[in-house]
This record gives sequence, structure tokens and C-alpha cells, in this order.
Amino acid sequence: MGGSMLQQQTSRHSLRRRLTGAVMAGGIGVLLAMASAGPSAAMTPDQEAVAKRIIEELQPSTLSKDEQMKELEWFVKAAEPYKGMEINVVSETLTTHEFESKTLAKLFSDLTGIKLKHDLIQEGDVIEKLQTQMQSGRNVYDAYVNDSDLIGTHVRYGQAIALSDFMSGEGKDVTLPTLDVKDFIGTSFTTGPDGKLYQLPDQQFANLYWFRADWFARPDLKEKFKAKYGYDLGVPLDWSAYEDIAEFFTNDVKEIDGVRVYGHMDYGKKDPSLGWRFTDAWLSMAGAGDKGLPNGKPVDEWGIRVEGCRPAGASVARGGDTNGPAAVYSLNKYIDWLKKYAPPEAAGMTFSEAGPVPAQGAVAQQIFWYTAFTADMTKPGLPVVNADGTPKWRMAPSPHGPYWEQGMKLGYQDVGSWTLLKSTPAERRKAAWLYAQFTVSKTASLKKTLVGLTPIRESDIKSEPMTQVAPKLGGLVEFYRSPARVAWTPTGTNVPDYPKLAPLWWQNIAEAVTGERTSQQAMDNLAEQMEQVLARMERANIGGECAPKLNPKKDPKEWFAAPGAPRAKLDNEKPKGQTIAYDDLLKAWKEGRAQ
Repeated sequence: MGGSMLQQQTSRHSLRRRLTGAVMAGGIGVLLAMASAGPSAAMTPDQEAVAKRIIEELQPSTLSKDEQMKELEWFVKAAEPYKGMEINVVSETLTTHEFESKTLAKLFSDLTGIKLKHDLIQEGDVIEKLQTQMQSGRNVYDAYVNDSDLIGTHVRYGQAIALSDFMSGEGKDVTLPTLDVKDFIGTSFTTGPDGKLYQLPDQQFANLYWFRADWFARPDLKEKFKAKYGYDLGVPLDWSAYEDIAEFFTNDVKEIDGVRVYGHMDYGKKDPSLGWRFTDAWLSMAGAGDKGLPNGKPVDEWGIRVEGCRPAGASVARGGDTNGPAAVYSLNKYIDWLKKYAPPEAAGMTFSEAGPVPAQGAVAQQIFWYTAFTADMTKPGLPVVNADGTPKWRMAPSPHGPYWEQGMKLGYQDVGSWTLLKSTPAERRKAAWLYAQFTVSKTASLKKTLVGLTPIRESDIKSEPMTQVAPKLGGLVEFYRSPARVAWTPTGTNVPDYPKLAPLWWQNIAEAVTGERTSQQAMDNLAEQMEQVLARMERANIGGECAPKLNPKKDPKEWFAAPGAPRAKLDNEKPKGQTIAYDDLLKAWKEGRAQ
């Protein structure tokens, strides 16, 4: 999701030093000591009964039941000043958040006496509500679960609370001693250039490659594929192999068990979700941008160049890569594959409409597939699920385009994260923070992970219950335990105003899909429009030391001649495809290798 693991560890270490030992120690012993400090920590018989019911409902947990009880005792005591308050929080409509809204919010209210309302709305609406509160200063919600893609926005606009400061200062009395921030796998994505944590991960899911393992294992299909292409049918390592496999199933195989099959699935309707299709690392999967994890430096996966922490341009003329050859190639391939290898109706679908299609049993593979769909892909009775409940499909790392180089990010990871705004009254902010921590506490997180399959804690991922459920999840557990996962990351701090910049993508991409513009023209227009936003932010000095400062335009040939992104057009954008056997991939992961 360059500097890779060393950079991530360094950022985590510097973050830990900024927080108090009580918050960061994370040891259950700290909480046990606090809970036994005096009779004031004890619960009433009614509260204890509620706590016992909660513990039974939130099994399994990485904590013992005694340890869970101590965490719940802490919540009861910390919530006393806020009992009777009505608190409103919001998130998008994922299975994980449905569990929070329907189950965890009620349990929290029963335990603490804080009346918690957890709204579920569409992702775009969450951003709109957040933007409204940031611009008006009016408290719309007391806390938000919004994507860490907004980290660059939060850092520059100064409207979000720096949780590092909050947990060791104003919010110290309402910060769970066993929160154990170092156990979260996504904090490097929610940390600003200043080293401070701005958002606390609540759910994570990656954008991976999905394929029908049962079809790929058929001897007759393997023989035909190798005879035609000269290499084995397997997990594609590059876009050349993905395209060959798409062609093979769509136009050579055509039909399996009486069903018309397709070698690719996607969506193409002019809709905000078309923007995510590209901003969620599609350009970097092709090879746009620079090396570096969690995001390319100095050019990221949106094609934005940053000098220090100042966005300096998106166009090739300013050293960006939004309209460079790799980006244009990525758009061309998207359109080409959508029209040639996907079901005819795919071009008219949105993200949410296209999501269930692979589960219907007529798609061989999908290059751009979110693990948030895992729960829906494993339901008994589906054409893609065996009678014993194991999936006929598997997930694997995404293949990369010809411009991609080792050390670049290889895909996107969504990290929905708790965010507190300064415009929320302090008491409401504290009460909401208690609920936020409850939803990610070790008491609740493993059960929540097993329900929604969006893991956030290392301890949950490595737990025995996850090992037991792994065979039914098609590679999800293996991926999150593998060294490969660090190459899947969210949008980073280079993007200085996500709500303003993100809509520009779908509006321009749609014109290329319909043929109103060429791919080059669409990306040229996108880069120009993004720079107009950056220029306005520069004039207003939004972000202070990290405000945009556009480079002067110069001949793109000068940038192509320099090291790194943007790179000149390749003579051959379709080298021979390469694949790997899925079992070999799993073996590599178990041995600590990415592939």
C-alpha cells in the first residue's frame, strides 16, 4: 500500500515516541492495574450483567473473558460524565459498519448510558457531510469514519484533531489504556508528514486480483492455453498475461457447463464510482508514478508531484504523471478490456451494480476486485461456492503493467478511519471517541473482523480463529499475513484536497469511455483541471508549509530525460506474459517472500 517497511517502521516508532506510555503501552497489565486501583472502577450489578452479555456476544476475542471484562469496566467508568448524551456518528454502508451500527452501537449504549446513533450513508455522502462541517463550522456529526484518502486534506486544512495530541492531552482521560495503537496495521496511512496520527483505522480492505481457481486448474483448459500462448495458465504477474487470459476465456473457451463466460469484469457508467476505479491506484498498477511505499515519491499514484510536502503539479509539463504515457496506457487498457472481454452490460454498470456479477458464475477473472466483497462471495448456494462451503475462486496480488518497477505500490487499500473535527464540541467529541475506540477495541475487533472481513489489527490477523476460517476465504488471510500486503496502500498525503480533486476524475474518464475524447485528451484535461485547484490552494496558502507550489511548465522531454516519473512511452507495451501457480505463491508468502 522505495522506502517500504523501514519507512513504515520508522514512522510508527516516531509516532510511538509522541504518545504517552500509558496510551501506547497497550499491555493488558496496565489496564488491570488501573481497574483494581479502587472501588470507583467497579461496576454496578446491572452494568456487570450487561458486560457479561456483551462478552458472550463478542466472541471470539484475542483477549480472555477476564481481560474483556476489565476493558468494559474501563469504558463504564470513562463514560460516566457523558451518560445520557445523544451522540451521532456516520460511516459508509459496508458489512463491517452495518455490524457496528446494528450491534456494537447498541451494546455500547447499553453499557455506558451514552445514546449512540450510528448512521450508514453512501461514501460520497459521507465526504459531503464532512466537507459541510469543515466549511461551515457547524457540527453535523460527532465523529466520522471516512477514508484515509483524505489524510492530505486533513493535514492541510487544519480542521481535524491530531489524535496523537488528543490522546496524550485533552482526550487522555477518555483514551483506552489498552488501545494498543502499534497493533493496528494501517497507521502509516493515517499519519501526516508531521509524524502525527490524524485518523484511527476502523476497517481495511484491499483491491486484489480475483479468479476462478477451479477453471484455471482444468487440464483441458491449461493444455489449450499453453498451446496458444506458450506459457502456463496461472495467476498473471503482468497485464500482458491478464489480457491473454481475458482473450482466452472470452473468445476461445466461450462456454463452460452451458454458460457463456467472459475473461474480464469491470464497470463503465458515468458515475462518481468511475473515479474510484482510477484514483484507487489504477495508474500506479500500470506503472505511473515513482517508487516508494506507502506512496510514490516524488510522484504518487494520482500523478501528482510533490516537492517536500508541497504539491508541485500533475501534468508532465510540471513533472507530474497524470497525463504521462503510463497513465494514458492505463486508461486505454481499461477501455479496451471493458469493450472486448467483459459482459456487454458491464459498460453501463456502476461499482455497486458490477460488484455481485463475478459471484453469478460467468466470469473467469477480475483485475480490479475489492476484498470487501469476500463475505458476499462465500455465501452457501452461490455458483462460485462448493457444497462444503469452500470457494471455487481465489484472490491473489494484482498483476502490474509494463511501466511498473519493483518498489512501486501495486494496488489500493481502503482504510476507513475514525476522524474527529475541531468544530465538534469537546464533550461530544470525547463521548464519540469512546464509541470509536469500543468499535476497534480488542474486546470487539476480532468478532467484527470475522463478520465484515476487513481486518485492522495484527493480533486479529494472526489469531487461531482466523487460521480456522482461512480455507473458506479464498486467500484473504494468507494475503494479510504475507509480506506482499505492504504494496497495497491508500491515497497518500500528496493529494491536498480529496473532495475537490476526486470528482474531476470520473467526469474526464467518462468522456474517454464514450469516445468523446481520446485517452490522451481526457488525461490532459484532467491534469489541467487538477492544477487549477492546486493553483487556487497556492494563492490562498492552504496548508501553510505544505501548501501547493506549482512548478513552472517546461518541455516534457526534459522531464522524460530525468530519472523516475514521468517516463517516456515504451516501444513495446505488451511484452510476453508471465504467470505463477497459485500454490507457489502461497508457498512464497509462508516463506516471507512477496512472490
